[in-house]
Amino acid sequence: MTSVPSTAPTVAFIPDTTSTRQYVGAWSVLSVLQYFAAEAAVIAAWAGPRPYDLRTGYISDLGALNCGVFDGREVCSPLNWLMNASFVVQGLGMLLGALLLSSGLLRVAAIARTQVQPGRRMPWLAAVAVRLLTGAAGAGTVIVGLVPEDAGSGLHYAGAVIYFVTGAAALLVLGILWLRKTAMAWFILACGVVSAAALVTGGLTGMRVPEPGTLERLMGYPVTVGMATAGLVIAQRVHRHRKQVRAAAGHPF
Repeated sequence: MTSVPSTAPTVAFIPDTTSTRQYVGAWSVLSVLQYFAAEAAVIAAWAGPRPYDLRTGYISDLGALNCGVFDGREVCSPLNWLMNASFVVQGLGMLLGALLLSSGLLRVAAIARTQVQPGRRMPWLAAVAVRLLTGAAGAGTVIVGLVPEDAGSGLHYAGAVIYFVTGAAALLVLGILWLRKTAMAWFILACGVVSAAALVTGGLTGMRVPEPGTLERLMGYPVTVGMATAGLVIAQRVHRHRKQVRAAAGHPF
């Protein structure tokens, strides 16, 4: 008499939304907002013959190492080290977030005590894709900071393209994944759409537009803001659940 092999059903599980790992990962992603403070400080210290114009000036000009004419533009950024350090810190924040935030947590948008049902591969693949794309965007930004535009290497532009492409893609996937899990999904999705649309426009026009600085910022700013929004959503929910668990255990602080 032969026995029929039985297949045990995959057991559903609840992603951990209280671990320090997830909390640190969320704040790492949220830390990308430091970029805006650094950019404002670097612009204020600009020493070019003409004031820096957000509409026409490229972001990378702020990290240029030397004063003079670069690619037909007069650049002089005394605080270039601050801008480049900000790029690196921003990239490391996304890399750390991609490593620390689990796919399960991303799948449920950090909603506490949410059971993940087996058998649905697409949400898992989407969550994994978000982590991979976010990590790639972070790596691209690190390259941008380590290799300024006038360092004589094409790595700077390659890093920028990686950041724009994978950052926008990460937000698009995450926004769709989080629909009906948080109202902020629509905002994250909108950030991805704006960044992707600006990227396509820049590619089709070769950045030969009246306001290249505006167009480049429409590529990059939404990625930074969208990533920070995702980090904020996760940080708030993880913090709330950690607080509830501690209160239940008799340790409210």
